Amino acid sequence: MNPNQGPNQESDPELSAAVLERAAHLREQLTHHLYLYHVLDAPEIADAEYDRLFDELLDLENTYPSLYSASSPTQRVGAPALEQFEKVQHARPMLSLDKATTREELEQWMQRCRNRLGDAALTFTCEPKIDGVAVALIYENGELTLAATRGDGNEGENIFANVRTIGSIPLTLSGEASRVAPKLEVRGEIYIPLDRFEAFNAAAIAMGEKPMVNPRNGAAGSLRQLDSKVTAGRPLTMFCYSLGGSEGHWQPQPQAEVLSTFAEWGLRTNPALEVVADLEQCLSYIDRLEQRRDDLGYEIDGVVIKVNDLGQQQLLGSVTRKPRWAIAYKFAAQEATSVVESVDFQVGRTGAITPVARLQPTFVGGVTVTNATLHNMDEIARLDLHVGDRVMIRRAGDVIPQIATVIIGQRPQNAQAVALPDGCPSCGSVIHRLDEEVVARCSAPRDFCPAQRKEGLKHFVSRLAFDVDGLGDKLIDQLVDQGLVSNSADLFSLSKDQLVALERMGQKSADNLLAALAVAKQTTLPRMIYALGIREVGEATAAGLARHFGDMESLLAADLDALEQVPDVGPVVAQSVLEFFAQPEHREVVSALQRLGVNWPTIEVIAPESLALAGQIWVLTGTLESMPRGTAKQHLIDLGAKVAGSVSAKTTVVVAGPGAGSKLEKAQSLGLQILSENDLLALLNQHEKEVT
Repeated sequence: MNPNQGPNQESDPELSAAVLERAAHLREQLTHHLYLYHVLDAPEIADAEYDRLFDELLDLENTYPSLYSASSPTQRVGAPALEQFEKVQHARPMLSLDKATTREELEQWMQRCRNRLGDAALTFTCEPKIDGVAVALIYENGELTLAATRGDGNEGENIFANVRTIGSIPLTLSGEASRVAPKLEVRGEIYIPLDRFEAFNAAAIAMGEKPMVNPRNGAAGSLRQLDSKVTAGRPLTMFCYSLGGSEGHWQPQPQAEVLSTFAEWGLRTNPALEVVADLEQCLSYIDRLEQRRDDLGYEIDGVVIKVNDLGQQQLLGSVTRKPRWAIAYKFAAQEATSVVESVDFQVGRTGAITPVARLQPTFVGGVTVTNATLHNMDEIARLDLHVGDRVMIRRAGDVIPQIATVIIGQRPQNAQAVALPDGCPSCGSVIHRLDEEVVARCSAPRDFCPAQRKEGLKHFVSRLAFDVDGLGDKLIDQLVDQGLVSNSADLFSLSKDQLVALERMGQKSADNLLAALAVAKQTTLPRMIYALGIREVGEATAAGLARHFGDMESLLAADLDALEQVPDVGPVVAQSVLEFFAQPEHREVVSALQRLGVNWPTIEVIAPESLALAGQIWVLTGTLESMPRGTAKQHLIDLGAKVAGSVSAKTTVVVAGPGAGSKLEKAQSLGLQILSENDLLALLNQHEKEVT
């Protein structure tokens, strides 16, 4: 068959007009989305939706061989090289990977490899499938001389000037690379770590600039900048994952040797690589990596499994656009498109009015999503969001889904702009917005606004506050709606008869809740201060106030000057604390709690500088197996440390548990002190003995 020949109805009598029309439509759509994704860096559909279209076309072409066309998107890897860049012809094609989503598909792939190789022993490498941009680096005599995108697999774009700006890519290889491999092609993935992606977008929004849609799209756009100075300002890095070719003495056999040698030569490789012997070990790796997915610090969409022996890879060869010796096991997509059906406004415990998008139900990240946070009206303006818009939504782990971008090109004519309501959705009070704040707020006090009252109570019983087991959101809603509770002190006056009268509350549940409230009466001063829900006062600030004043009476009596003497309490926080306790109803709640037997012992006033970890900044990353991360954080705060969410040059110590990702790597690159969980436990035990 002529590969350039179009569909031939005569050679396939079962090929109907409907099939021809559908195939043509799919090719048109896929070509359009390929161009948007790879060339314009402005995707209109999520990867999972593209994959569905691609798979449908591939199934049609497999069912009806006469549909075959060399110009079909199924026969290509990426998109044509941009006209602005010099073209680079790859010595060996940069292929795409076939994919599996089930145990059966992975087992079938392994069996096909064994069938082709006969009785030869097989091992496999497993590594994270980075969601970035595939590139090829050429080193000659140890010097970086060329860098190219994958492009359409055969021809890419010369991005050498831009790649030279990426600090993690060595311009000169170390060791004996130049002697044993005078010409070397290194392949890998350039990507943006999640913490740097968030920081970049926050800075871009603050300066009124367009943020990146997602890390993968941001990496692609950064590499295609015509001015390399722009690329230099982007937070790019790279994992090297395969050998494109080597001239010289170094001709490695196993894939694992390739990556270990790369690391010796100064190339960055993924530490999560493992060699496995069979399907069960491979599935175990997949399960473990999926559990760690949200802690890696970078986007992945699955696991890449390769035949470990490079000689066996060569024997297996490739078919069309895919190597037979590798496969990608895909995880559930964390990105999808949906339609905004409406925008509601929720009221928080401090009166903050938060818009929430109600979406057409969409399956993303393993769950069905119907809501997405919009943060504030500035975010709606930045997105130019209208009701009726088709939007790209992102979900990672347990994080509330967010709208990444609006697909303006698909906006319907009847789309409606989103406006802030005139009155509070809960109590009808006027909504105001101070000039220096991005958040709009209900002007009513907490005791007047039912929504603020409910959210304040939910905060009061939360894990870091009074930690009342069995008192969930729906129960609090009932208690407020039926007038049984108006403030936190009322919780400790509830009777069993009142509780059993509530919906879905039986005798045993009522007894359990009353017992939990009785236990919660014994608390600590830091928890008590935090539980009050003072604006701007988080757990660390609450602990600082407790250590500084020692008892509630001294805190209540403090003026602005006294509050500003507390370490890390500036004018804004001090004013917020002062205004909170200036309201008689808040002081009355504190008194009522004491009358009802709630007890928070006085603590010894300790000079902040005398605390063991005073002035230190700690970061916890990975999984802690002996205690919840929140517990470890509180222990460190009690010792005077600040516990931050990201690593910087100011970080003192990083505690790294299993699954630590980019934070650990950054700490290592900065030469910071790194402790294991056992080291942390030993430190905490030592200080506990010193105190006792």
